[in-house]
Amino acid sequence: MTEAEAIGQAKEGVASAFEYLYRAHCRRVYGLCLRMIKNPAEAEDLTQQVFLQLFRKISTFRGESGLSTWLHRVTVNIVLMYLRRRKPAEVLAEDLDGHSSNGKGSSGQGPSDTSMIGAIERLNLMRAIRKLPCGYKQIFLLHDVIGYEHGEIAGLLGCSTGSSKSQLHKARKRLRYLLQAKPAREEVSAATA
Repeated sequence: MTEAEAIGQAKEGVASAFEYLYRAHCRRVYGLCLRMIKNPAEAEDLTQQVFLQLFRKISTFRGESGLSTWLHRVTVNIVLMYLRRRKPAEVLAEDLDGHSSNGKGSSGQGPSDTSMIGAIERLNLMRAIRKLPCGYKQIFLLHDVIGYEHGEIAGLLGCSTGSSKSQLHKARKRLRYLLQAKPAREEVSAATA
């Protein structure tokens, strides 16, 4: 069975066609979820949600792009909706600490910084990110934390690539200000004490 035949049969409700599409795309969908969430259990749940959405919405697939492209978009949208529902502090803490919510360090990152200075710097960074305006924060997290390119962010948020670049620049500039201003205020208060 080819993918085109499986899509046609899936639109008619044939279970074996859905199984074919699931087997053909489940690893890629799971990998994308895992890269975005960094938690295997949550990635599995989100993968299931993606294929439930595929089951419900396969009739809307027009075939103008490949199924894998369409499925990628569905996956990203489901993960982003999931992230929006979570508490922002929880997401930031996991991303910035490099740990998943199951307590294990995320793979592929350097050794964890257990020093007090490193912990304070991470805490200051999390606080500074929380102080960013919503648009700045969203683009900063999508680009610098999750790793999306400006073109992808523009497609996700419905803005221009230039707007994404501009917002990221302003977010970084504001973060630099917030992070540099914090120690200066502490030094002044320590000197007057």
